[in-house]
Amino acid sequence: MKTIFKHIKGDRAIWAIVAMLAILSFMPVYSASTNLVYVVGNGSTTGHLVKHIALLIMGFGILYGVHKIPYRYFSGGSVLMLPIVILLLIVTIAQGNTIGGANASRWIRIPFVGVGFQTSTLAGLVLLVYVARYLAKNKEKQIVFRESLIQLWLPVGIILMLILPANFSTTAIIFFMIVLLSFIGGYPMKYIANILGIGIVALGLFILVAKAFPDLMPNRIQTWESRISGFFSGESAENYQVEKAKIAIATGGVTGKGPGKSVQKNFLPQSSSDFIYAIIVEEYGLVGALFVLFIYFLLLFRIVISAKKATTIFATLLVIGVGLPIVFQAIINMAVAVNLFPVTGQTLPLISSGGTSIWMTCFALGMILSVSASKNETEESILDDNPLDILHETI
Repeated sequence: MKTIFKHIKGDRAIWAIVAMLAILSFMPVYSASTNLVYVVGNGSTTGHLVKHIALLIMGFGILYGVHKIPYRYFSGGSVLMLPIVILLLIVTIAQGNTIGGANASRWIRIPFVGVGFQTSTLAGLVLLVYVARYLAKNKEKQIVFRESLIQLWLPVGIILMLILPANFSTTAIIFFMIVLLSFIGGYPMKYIANILGIGIVALGLFILVAKAFPDLMPNRIQTWESRISGFFSGESAENYQVEKAKIAIATGGVTGKGPGKSVQKNFLPQSSSDFIYAIIVEEYGLVGALFVLFIYFLLLFRIVISAKKATTIFATLLVIGVGLPIVFQAIINMAVAVNLFPVTGQTLPLISSGGTSIWMTCFALGMILSVSASKNETEESILDDNPLDILHETI
């Protein structure tokens, strides 16, 4: 055990939280996968559990590898990754796949592995690191709005517009997090108000174009409208899932029905991913529900501690930028299950099944651990990093 601890750096509490969430996910995923086996006819419950464990092991490998990288490399790395994620998003729009009943092409297949990869999740992570870099680099400077439109908001706008056609909820979350990070990073409030106005206008134009040319993006606007109207009226296809989730929660009681004894998992189409929290509440009751919620708030607390202890502006913004979305996504997933939010398709980080979510969450946590493991870095060394120099060092 001591040998293992010698090789892991950073906040030990975050390591423990990640391990705990991973272990907690085993039984719910194994139990909820019966829907995929007996209703959809896809594989076996043991097979789904083994696949989930394999994805978690790969996630821990990513977490370990990333946390060993000096966090200053992520600054220049985000610049190098921007054109790559833009290209990946274009490929996804052109020839992406639908997986798990999604009504839009959000995934591309990883060659020779056969695993789907949701490119928007990677794009959001890269974008948040890039925004943290820009804000840190200009913290002590007078920001000129026109210049920031080109340097900061143009890449943000391009990537968000490429994500939007297939995934409105992810686009909204990323945009909200970027605005929040900009506010924390000292970007002028009057400029943030301008960006919000531009964002609303851009979304309006997108909706008008989509309605005028429905063949370009079939059913996307209708899906958004049905989810929002169904949330308020209680009459939509997604409302069926919400009703089953509410039944699962209501019948869970204080201590739950017990591991593997969920009934509603047989009726919830996304019981092992989007609505896994409802299955947790049904099987483990209010006690299990509050415990999972407590773990995520504990993670939020450790993220804030890591941000406060960071030695540079970039490190602080990096931790906030990649850390808060994890907790925010968890809260949204749980809120959807209890019908406080419209259906969004957001998974429960490190608990829901799904490779992309696990891997990108581990990548983000690896960056946070890299920051918490760093010693006496200087801001100048980070901001002076040239992306080409980093590429040269990597080669």
